[in-house]
Amino acid sequence: MEIYISEEDILGNIQDRFREVYPYLKLEFFLYPHPVQGPSDLGARVSPETPVEVIRMVHSFGWVDVSDNRTVEEVETDFCRDLGLYVQVFRRTRTGWLETTRTDNLTLGEQNAMGKENVETEMSVIPAE
Repeated sequence: MEIYISEEDILGNIQDRFREVYPYLKLEFFLYPHPVQGPSDLGARVSPETPVEVIRMVHSFGWVDVSDNRTVEEVETDFCRDLGLYVQVFRRTRTGWLETTRTDNLTLGEQNAMGKENVETEMSVIPAE
């Protein structure tokens, strides 16, 4: 699966296309990169309404491969290197969203499966009325 990023794109559109494929993951965009295996500065998160043109460092457009066999690290690197966009993948947990900084070596498919398992586990422990 590939996502096309155009010069006229809005960050929220990219996020929506990613979530269509990976409902238990999300992409967040930042003004600058996060340290290796470190958290992103949440104060530098960019609004989904922001046009790509406003924040990218490389003025090109094209495809980003987000196939389920690619690691989080590979995808984040591609966004940065090829398009000049700083992204962080987050995974759904029982209580919210977790940055995947310590598990960037896992594939998008593995991360999405972990998120799904977390949500399903949460739903199974909710008592019936």
